[in-house]
Amino acid sequence: MSETKKYEYLADNPNVKVLPIMLSLIIGAFFAILNETLLNIALTTLMHEFDVPMTTVQWMATGFMLVMGIVIPGSALLLQWFTTRQLFIGTMIVFTVGTTICALAPTFSILIVGRLLQAFGTGMLVPIIFNTFLLIFPPQRRGAVMGIVGLVMMFAPAIGPTLSGVIVEYLGWRYLFISVIPFALFSIAFAWKYLRNVGEVTKPRIDIISLVFSTIGFGGIVYGFSMAGDPEIGFSHASAFVPLIAGVVAIVFFCLRQFKLDEPVLDLRVFKYPMYTLGVGMFVIIIMAMFASEIILPFFMQGPLALSAAAAGLVLLPGSILNGILAPFMGHLFDKYGPKVLMIPSSIVLSVTIFMLTRLNMDTPIWMIVVIYILLMISISAMMMPAETNGLNQLPKKLYPHGTAVMTTLQPVAGAIGVSVFVSIMNARQTHILSQAENPLDEQTINLAMTSGLKLVYIIALIMSLFTVIMAFFVYRATPPQEEMPATEGEVE
Repeated sequence: MSETKKYEYLADNPNVKVLPIMLSLIIGAFFAILNETLLNIALTTLMHEFDVPMTTVQWMATGFMLVMGIVIPGSALLLQWFTTRQLFIGTMIVFTVGTTICALAPTFSILIVGRLLQAFGTGMLVPIIFNTFLLIFPPQRRGAVMGIVGLVMMFAPAIGPTLSGVIVEYLGWRYLFISVIPFALFSIAFAWKYLRNVGEVTKPRIDIISLVFSTIGFGGIVYGFSMAGDPEIGFSHASAFVPLIAGVVAIVFFCLRQFKLDEPVLDLRVFKYPMYTLGVGMFVIIIMAMFASEIILPFFMQGPLALSAAAAGLVLLPGSILNGILAPFMGHLFDKYGPKVLMIPSSIVLSVTIFMLTRLNMDTPIWMIVVIYILLMISISAMMMPAETNGLNQLPKKLYPHGTAVMTTLQPVAGAIGVSVFVSIMNARQTHILSQAENPLDEQTINLAMTSGLKLVYIIALIMSLFTVIMAFFVYRATPPQEEMPATEGEVE
């Protein structure tokens, strides 16, 4: 028996250096997650480069979310079939191959293939990291560690658009991919040398029917809501409601089947743990509010406030950066004081901030939007990772892969739902007002209609945020159930 088996958590073993393991995972995750938003600014450039319309180039974003929505639910299965080392290195190799294809792509179709491979790698990395850190660190130390993960997950997408604008302007769009390749290769080499396995390979039976339901279900929902978020399509178009209906039906069959299986692909019994269920509920609301704000506010700033795209991005940048930087600090506070001390005041600040967003108008000064968005993102930083960590802390070790898979699956799903629903509400309100206006083509009238749509969106978001305030009062510090756990495995090559 290896020495590490004497310790339930590797971090408690003084002979094991966990820092190299953490660095191996974080380096790869940073550049994979950075890649999510790195292309946002470059879509117009790609339209001209490959002579494709906006509806086609949007697949660079829609396809990315679609693949993540399909891949992540199966991550719980893969985490039990392969060692941490095998899975991380394999995932990073797929991501690097996809990045290289994108950098060299002679046609748009090949560029899409590379992008989808990138999405597969990115979708797998977050569940791997969450599951590994849950196995390495005991519950009382996870807040600060998950805060570091939060920094990576928030800081990387925050700087993506700004970094993208500089690279595209001075080097060209291909360098968006070329610049990532050396870091991806370094991550693979670093993990090859330092990463070790921390879990148990049990190789559960693979239920093909569940995987089919999962693919149709989560893929259909993400795709349907992504299509519905397009102002020219909406929920009434067949390309939106058909995949949505198919997705919902498939998810229902998927869930029913999981309860009948001895070895489910995604064990939904995680929801019998109250703090996990509460954490998931808060997480979904926060993700919807955050993703929607990142879309709705730029619309408002580039419309009624007449800011350029670059200026609108800079307005949101301080809040996004602070959200990431404060994540480790919030995690430390979570470890020291527990979740309730963080979540009650931060949920109240979130609601007050969203109320302030309902008061926006064409005379609102830019500095006020900067301050409001900073407060919004700080409150989200104080809630999101603590809610996730506290929920996962209540699960037994055997459910870690399933708990992380459920939460990471819900991220693209909640994001797609939040964006499409809120954009549709804003557009519907704007269209209704313009239909009753005497001069619907007047610029002032259009701007007033969009402002009214924005206010309605944030009124609905305010109602949702008030649920987080209520939920915060029911939160308590979660601990794993007192049951016999398998010893942590030593290194598996």
